Amino acid sequence: MSISHFDEKSGIIPCTTPWGSWWQTVHEIHIEINLPKNTRSKDVKIDIQTNYIACFIHQKVVIKGKLFGSVHCDDSVWTIEDGCLLNIVLSKAQYEKKEDIWEALLQDGSYQPDLLTLHEMRKKIDLEKFQLENPGMDFSRAKLSKNYDKLPGETLKQQLADKDNL
Repeated sequence: MSISHFDEKSGIIPCTTPWGSWWQTVHEIHIEINLPKNTRSKDVKIDIQTNYIACFIHQKVVIKGKLFGSVHCDDSVWTIEDGCLLNIVLSKAQYEKKEDIWEALLQDGSYQPDLLTLHEMRKKIDLEKFQLENPGMDFSRAKLSKNYDKLPGETLKQQLADKDNL
């Protein structure tokens, strides 16, 4: 899979799932699914629609549901690496929106990152936006002064404290 120069320098912020992981950039959603050894393309069935994804491996459902956001299904691709890793790249349809961060992979909240991972995803996407707006500058080690601890309804600190009290 091809990772952008910005991602190579600054890393990715993955959300770990039972089947692998997913992460996002300004323009794309990347999904990595761990496969049984020697899985071939004929063992994989993927249905990508504007707001829906279904992925079957050896006729078993891995992911199925309404996507958190819209994608350009014609621009989406999938590949199998070394017979053991399925890479799916979904092209976001509405990446122009200022705050287009997917808070979960699916609309029902499935595969939602923990609060710290979501916090880091937001920072990463903002840095990537700065990089796109200023192509000659290196933002891979930049620190932003934006207030990232404010999430809808409460602060990140409160949410993390609540999580620790469970």
